[in-house]
Amino acid sequence: MMKRRQWLQSAAGIATCAALPAWAQGRSSASGRLVVPFAPGGGNDVFARQLSHGLSEAFGYNMIVENKPGAGGNLGTEMVVRASPQSDTYLLGHTGTVSINPALYKGLKFNPTTDLQPVAMFASSALLLVVPATSPIRNVAELVKALREKGEAMNYASSGSGSGGHLAGEMLAFMLGVKATHVPYKGTAPSLNDVAGGLVDFSFSVIPAAQALVKSGKLRALAVTSLQRHAQLPDVPTVAESGVEALAKFESTLTYGVLAPKGAAANTVKKLSDEILQVAAQSAFQSKLGVEGAVPLLGDAKAYAKKIQEETRKWDAVIKASGASV
Repeated sequence: MMKRRQWLQSAAGIATCAALPAWAQGRSSASGRLVVPFAPGGGNDVFARQLSHGLSEAFGYNMIVENKPGAGGNLGTEMVVRASPQSDTYLLGHTGTVSINPALYKGLKFNPTTDLQPVAMFASSALLLVVPATSPIRNVAELVKALREKGEAMNYASSGSGSGGHLAGEMLAFMLGVKATHVPYKGTAPSLNDVAGGLVDFSFSVIPAAQALVKSGKLRALAVTSLQRHAQLPDVPTVAESGVEALAKFESTLTYGVLAPKGAAANTVKKLSDEILQVAAQSAFQSKLGVEGAVPLLGDAKAYAKKIQEETRKWDAVIKASGASV
């Protein structure tokens, strides 16, 4: 009688497991936490919430978005680094927080390139190189000529030290073998306003903000920083297309992806990776990317890990050569 009861209990357990919906198999729970290491409202936050919505709609997986801003993304990144591998806690990361910050910030007590596990990448965003509309500089070659002639007398604005615009300027100077003066601002809007007013010579800026001022006639767009032209700016060349030999391989973009704490279960990572890539392939999701000036860049954990390694090597060289630090 006891053996029969044990068999029935075992059979019931097997049946219950078989009845679990596909999204629950291989997970410790039906919900997770996606940490955004920046304040609400920006592109990172938009991507995270759209991704969360897509996962819920398609797979019934409730990914709760939690904003943890501070220290250029380091506070939220460290939260995920320190999280239990079984906690279903993930990071919405990008090149800045994962590949740039370890070299840029001195004294970090963790390294996201080794302390986090890539899950999937889903997008990439470039910057727009702009000058005042009244500037005599009309293309990248003319900007390069001015930089080589004037050096540090030429200045460029960014939304802050350690920002994408700051590092793109450092990369430009590094590849040309020149110096330029970096002028950090507290945000994109004030930096672009001063460029538009002719107080600063040029800037690398996020596309949506800069594009609006280009359309209004206050800024002139010289180039995008990706290797391919941007779909929203088909008439704007890339920096690499400038004809300047030293800039033939210039690329300054941010790759966006999801990362897990080191040691997260392989089957959990694989399942989430597959789901993210399915959501990111949907037209509705990609439309949201476009609004923020980003384009799809889909890759699984292996492809994302390779991309992180490439970006880390590239930015390490730029930061060391420039002496930039925060």
